[in-house]
Amino acid sequence: MRSVRRPKTRAERRQRRHLRVRKKVNGTAERPRLVVYRSLKYMYAQLVDDDRGVTLAEASNRAKDFTHEKPGKVGAAFDVGKLLAQRAGGLGIKSAVFDRAGYPYHGRVKAVADGARDAGLEF
Repeated sequence: MRSVRRPKTRAERRQRRHLRVRKKVNGTAERPRLVVYRSLKYMYAQLVDDDRGVTLAEASNRAKDFTHEKPGKVGAAFDVGKLLAQRAGGLGIKSAVFDRAGYPYHGRVKAVADGARDAGLEF
């Protein structure tokens, strides 16, 4: 029997972790999955209903109308979480399941979660 190839690059290892998390984390219309994506420059977050396969709300620091109060990338990530929670509140969503997408839970990923909690989203 042939063994599964071990992931070599950092991105492949993150993708493997993300798939492992996705086996357990599932979003519904009442409690969608809050998934984050982190690039070197920007931070993206979205609420996904996995039952229907649709994105309910999204936020990123790439939008032209996005403004952040705290300095730096971690501050911008905090404000992305707050913006997403405000958009979720407009849709009547009060709770979500957090999906860190294979990233370590610190820094900008944690800041998105803290910003969403600060704006009233529960998970």
